[in-house]
Amino acid sequence: MMTGERQARIGLIGCGKISSIYLQNLGAFAGTTVVACADIDRSRAEEQAAAFGVPRACSVDQLLADPQIEIVVNLTIPQAHGPVAIAALEAGKSVYNEKPLALDRATARRLLDLARERGLRVGGAPDTFLGGGLQTCRQVLDEGRIGTPVAATAFMLGHGPEGWHPNPDFFYQPGAGPMFDMGPYYLTALVTLLGPVRRVTGATRISFPERTIGSQPLAGQTITVNVPTHVTGLLDFAGGPIATVVTSFDVWSHNTPRLEIYGSEGTLSLPDPNTFGGPVRLRGAKEREWTDVPLTHGNTGNSRGLGVVDLAAAIRTERPQRASGDLAFHVLDIMHAVHDASREGRHVTLESSVSRPAPLPAGLPNGTIED
Repeated sequence: MMTGERQARIGLIGCGKISSIYLQNLGAFAGTTVVACADIDRSRAEEQAAAFGVPRACSVDQLLADPQIEIVVNLTIPQAHGPVAIAALEAGKSVYNEKPLALDRATARRLLDLARERGLRVGGAPDTFLGGGLQTCRQVLDEGRIGTPVAATAFMLGHGPEGWHPNPDFFYQPGAGPMFDMGPYYLTALVTLLGPVRRVTGATRISFPERTIGSQPLAGQTITVNVPTHVTGLLDFAGGPIATVVTSFDVWSHNTPRLEIYGSEGTLSLPDPNTFGGPVRLRGAKEREWTDVPLTHGNTGNSRGLGVVDLAAAIRTERPQRASGDLAFHVLDIMHAVHDASREGRHVTLESSVSRPAPLPAGLPNGTIED
């Protein structure tokens, strides 16, 4: 458990590509300090420790055995998210997982149940909804500036990561694909703005069963695709709105908005939910032009790790965390339900639910979360 000190002691597991921004931010944000990092490849842990001034590089087992570490930030590959997080909880540490929370619902439920049994916390990415762009959108909605939300659209369209990622195979295996890889950004944004989803249906396909890697060092090698690469979901929110969500690795070009929410009195255009900033645009029912909405909140740069800061503060002050395990589980449940609906040819009613996390106060300095 937390000791009440301002600086929560963090251990980071998984020193791959995404770890750099976490190590940079968690070393600079208020309320956290990284005291150790670990990776199955010890040399990667040592390189990242040296690059970001982390006091110790070690094995995963050594990190989990360290009594100083209070929160484990789990940046492993999706297949390891559940097992590593469970091991952290069994070692008496709260944990923050990169998305998705786990590969399957059963592992994710076990993770959350274990945390509750042991009086520990689970948090989960993405935390981009804590950025200035989406927090401004939350304020616009809460002020009723587009009236009652009635519908939304979300589009994440591209042609996959094999042209730029150094090791893209895992994007085409269970636990990834466009919905599980990028869908969490869009779905988390929608759930935090519109509330929980009660029912979904969906359609999915694998458009190209084999992919050729175009990036180094594996250029020319092929990938067998084992997960749908074009996924369309129709979401019924408990509060009434209906959303259409499309995620795809099969689209060469497009001209669609990333995220829009349609209300009884106007339309809100949201920023890229994979970022923390703007733009935020608004058009009222009787207005002829779009208006740029000034951002009301900070943290508009790449602020990954803000959810960890909020988790640490929530433990210290005994309040609910915003980027919570329950939120990450609900998003995981939605993603699986879309795939289930397509495979089984039916609507799927969700068993999970979650409350909208509390909004952040406006005007906070970058890298801070007000308790």
